[in-house]
Amino acid sequence: MPAERLSMRKITEILQLRWGEKLSQRDVARSVRVSPSTVFDCVSRAQLAALRWPLPDTLDEAALEALLYPVSSTVAQQPRALPDWSYIHSELRRKGVTLQLLWDEYKQQHRDDGYQYSQFCELFRRYKGQLDVVLRQDYRAGEKAFVDYSGDGIAMVDPGTGEVSEAALFVAVLGASNYTYAEAFESQQLRHWIAGHIHAYEFFDGVPEITVPDNAKTAVLRPCWYDPELNQTYREMARHYNTAIIPARPRKPRDKAKVEGGVLIAQRWIVAALRNHTFFNIEQINEAIWDKLDELNDRKFQKLDGNRRQMYQNLDRPALRALPASRYVYADWSRPKVNIDYHVDVQRHYYSVPYTLLHKKLEARATASTVEIFFKGRRVASHVRSYIKGGHSTLREHMPPSHQKYLQWSPSRIINWAGTVGPCASRMCEKIMQSRAHAEQGYRACLGVMRLSKVYGNDRLERACERALSVGAVSYKSVESILKRGLDHKPLADSVEPKPVEHDNVRGPGYYN
Repeated sequence: MPAERLSMRKITEILQLRWGEKLSQRDVARSVRVSPSTVFDCVSRAQLAALRWPLPDTLDEAALEALLYPVSSTVAQQPRALPDWSYIHSELRRKGVTLQLLWDEYKQQHRDDGYQYSQFCELFRRYKGQLDVVLRQDYRAGEKAFVDYSGDGIAMVDPGTGEVSEAALFVAVLGASNYTYAEAFESQQLRHWIAGHIHAYEFFDGVPEITVPDNAKTAVLRPCWYDPELNQTYREMARHYNTAIIPARPRKPRDKAKVEGGVLIAQRWIVAALRNHTFFNIEQINEAIWDKLDELNDRKFQKLDGNRRQMYQNLDRPALRALPASRYVYADWSRPKVNIDYHVDVQRHYYSVPYTLLHKKLEARATASTVEIFFKGRRVASHVRSYIKGGHSTLREHMPPSHQKYLQWSPSRIINWAGTVGPCASRMCEKIMQSRAHAEQGYRACLGVMRLSKVYGNDRLERACERALSVGAVSYKSVESILKRGLDHKPLADSVEPKPVEHDNVRGPGYYN
C-alpha cells in the first residue's frame, strides 16, 4: 500500500523535524499527524533527490514536488522484484529464521533488481498490516499453544427429563499454524480442563514449549501480573508433558488474541453450524464437533496460501516436543492439616499419617486409586483410595506406641480390666460396647471411663457407674458428669412400692368380673 501523498508544506515540516530537529520517525509522525510509513516515504524520496536540510531558498513548492514526485520516475526506474511475502511470513515462524537471513536469500536471487534491506523490512511490515488480527503476531513453530473455553456452549437434552443443559467447548490453537482442536465437556471443572489439554496434545501428536491459558480460576489460583500462582494439578500436568504454563497477563488482550480468534472461529464454524442439531450426550456432540473440525482445519486461508493442516504439517508438527511414554493420571491436590487423631481429611475420608506430624500442614495428592501425602515435598504416607464418607484408613506404623498397644485389646479383656474396679464399672463398659455397631468403636469410651479412676479413685468410679446404670445413662460423659458434680456421694433412692388408692369412686377388678 503506497504512502499518502502530502502537500509540500507538510513535506517541508517533516524534513525539518527529521533532519533539522533530529526527531525519531515515530515522533515526527505524531507531530505532523501522519503515519510513520508516510514519514519514511517522504524522507526516502528526499534522500533519493539528494536534498539536505536546510532546503535551498530557491527551491519553491513546484520545484520540490518535481524532485520528489517526478512524472517519468515510474517509467524510467527499473521495476523491482517483489518478494513472496506469504513465503517470508511462513518461514519466519521456523526456529532460528530471521528477516535478515530471508533478505540475504532474496538478494542472492535478485542482485540487481531487489529491494535494499530497509525497504524490504518496510514492505514486509505493510504486508503484515493487511493480515487478520489472528495471523498478525509472529510465533515460532512449536513454540506456543493457546487454550480457553468458548463463551458459547452447545445445548444437550436429557432424554429422561427433557432438561436442557449446556456443554462447555474447550478450544486449543497452535501459534504458528493456527491448527485447532476442540472438544465438548460436561462442565468447566478442573478434571475436564486437564482432560482437554491431554486430548489436545495427543491430537497435535506433540507438546508445545509453552501453553498459554487465560487467568480463569480453573487454571490460576491467584492472578498476578508478574508471578501468577497456578493450580497444583495443572502445574503437575505441565511437568509431566514438559511444557511451561505462562498465563496471559491480566488486561492484555493481545496476549491471548490467538486463542480468542480461534474461539471465535470455532463458534462460527462449529457451534453455529450445529445450532439446529439436537444432542442427548457428550459423545454425540463430540462426533459432530470433530467432523466440523476437520472441515475447519482443511479450509483455505483467506489471505495466506494453504490451510491450517498444511501449515501444521510444515511448521508446528516437526518442531513439537515428543509426547511422554504414558498419559498423565489426573490427581486432586489439597492442603489438609493433621488432626489430633493423626489423620487428615481428604474429600471426607480420613487417612492416617505418622503421629509425629500432629498439627502440621501437609499436601495430599488423590488419584482414582491412591492417596499420597507429602510433608515439605517428601512422601510420608500412601493409602489405597477409599470413597467411604466419614471412614478411616489407618496404618499401624503411624500410631504412637500407646495406641499400638490399644489395638491388642479385646472386648473381654476390657471388661475383665474394668472388673478390677467393680462389677458396676465392668457392666458399664460392657453396655457401652454393646451400644455400638462394632465393639471396637466403644474402646475409646471404655478407656476414658477407666482413666477416671486415676483422678477420682476406684470407689468413687464404681459408685458413679452404679448411679449411671440406674438411670440408663450409658456413656463416658455421664460417668464423668456424676463424678464432677459429686453425685456419687449421694445415696441412691430406694424403690418404694406405691400404695393402693382407696376411694368409693375407684372400682377394683372385681367390679368388672
